[in-house]
Amino acid sequence: MGRYTQPMLAQVHSFVLQGIDPLACEVEVDVAEQGLPKTTIVGLPDAAVKESIERTRSAIINSGYPFPMSRLLVNLAPADIRKEGPIFDLPIALGLLLAEQVIQTQRHKRLLFAGELALDGRVRPVSGVINLAILCKNLGLEGVVVPVENASEASAVGGIEVYPADTLASVVAFLNNQHMIEPLPEVDTDDLLNSNGVYADFADVRGQEAVKRAMLIAASGAHNVLMIGPAGTGKTMMAKALPGILPPLSREEALDVTRIYSSVGQVPKGQSLIAARPVRAPHHTASSVAVVGGGMIPRPGEVSLAHHGVLFLDEMPEFSRAVLETLRQPLEDSHVTIARAHSSIRFPASFMLVAAMNPTPKGAAPNDETSQRQMDRYLSRISGPLIDRVDIHVEVPAVPYQQLTDQRNGTSSATMREQVVTSRKTQTDRNGGPLRPNSTLTGRELDKLATLDTQSQSLLKQAMTELGLSARAYDKIRRVARTIADLDGADSIQTHHIAEAVQYRLLDRQV
Repeated sequence: MGRYTQPMLAQVHSFVLQGIDPLACEVEVDVAEQGLPKTTIVGLPDAAVKESIERTRSAIINSGYPFPMSRLLVNLAPADIRKEGPIFDLPIALGLLLAEQVIQTQRHKRLLFAGELALDGRVRPVSGVINLAILCKNLGLEGVVVPVENASEASAVGGIEVYPADTLASVVAFLNNQHMIEPLPEVDTDDLLNSNGVYADFADVRGQEAVKRAMLIAASGAHNVLMIGPAGTGKTMMAKALPGILPPLSREEALDVTRIYSSVGQVPKGQSLIAARPVRAPHHTASSVAVVGGGMIPRPGEVSLAHHGVLFLDEMPEFSRAVLETLRQPLEDSHVTIARAHSSIRFPASFMLVAAMNPTPKGAAPNDETSQRQMDRYLSRISGPLIDRVDIHVEVPAVPYQQLTDQRNGTSSATMREQVVTSRKTQTDRNGGPLRPNSTLTGRELDKLATLDTQSQSLLKQAMTELGLSARAYDKIRRVARTIADLDGADSIQTHHIAEAVQYRLLDRQV
């Protein structure tokens, strides 16, 4: 009988994303001294993961370390979750070097690792690093070792050590206590979050004070808004100006947004956080998968990339009916559920929908019976249930010549922003937190926080009857009226608040 040889086994901790949620992934490496040379990777790896062993082999040899010429088995646990991308290059290399006793300490047990390896041993950036840092903090571990380009992103989480790695050799020396990698200091997010992005100014929009009022209400309560009017009336400019009057992101909101962008590799290089509210404006040729997310391996779509921000749909009827109908669930539930045969993944999608459209395909307002029929057909491209989910419908009229030539500026973004911030503070104190603007109030909460007197109830009953509004529209009106009252500094909703809110539902009887 042959001599029994003890296999050499090592474990290194990394992570895998399920949607945007990080899960602990244990990279197990077994180096058997007996058997023909062969390398096998198991644990539902995709093509990029299967190819990692070749990158790892070259990186180890070119860094001056021995590569085991024997039977190798790499297991990525848990085995029932699909692994993708090159993030396991660094953990696999470290596992091999641990099994070969090149790394002789146990320091790796307190750390999480992720990184792609170049053939010369350099560590390249990967996606999802902020999620790795969040996982590390939740597990109570010491810190993470990540590529230099991703380190500032991981440092935004705070409470853990973030070690920036530039080469495989530097990581091995660090684990062997032969080389010190200075951890990055925790990022001060306050300055980042208080800096506003560059947006259009409402003062540059000539006229349209009534529409600006509607946009102010929408921003104050995080309500969805649809602008309808002829071409060249300022709809797109006002949509671009809207993010500039929204309150800055909180730290929790910024981390949520950054997690989503990090999972698809869209955090700008060297940037710690997505500090400005995201604004997404997909083209009308975008597919359903691009807008709501999905794919063979589900990824977040435009609605999730607009989380805590604005999704702008210019010329809304030009989007395909299938795409528009997929918006109904996220508008109602503030998340998207992507169902597959093997699993179901949920992506957050709490966004403000800002849509604009011309009344007719030609862009002109109807002026006779024929063009009115064209308008009706054009509006019919948007379903009633979708329109029902939009809180505010506002008509944008053509701007008279006198207003176009008026040198006096209208209401500015700075003035509107002050009103929005004050209104949002009122809602935060009353509704139970900064993530609870009036648009999120349930019917039961509205019964307590948006009570109506007898005269207001009578007016709302009349509007519901004459316009044929749905139960959803009933709650929409109460939410918008609550926001209008907050802007007025009123504790209770009054009749004129209901009257103004009802005016923003007039499109219901046209669609």
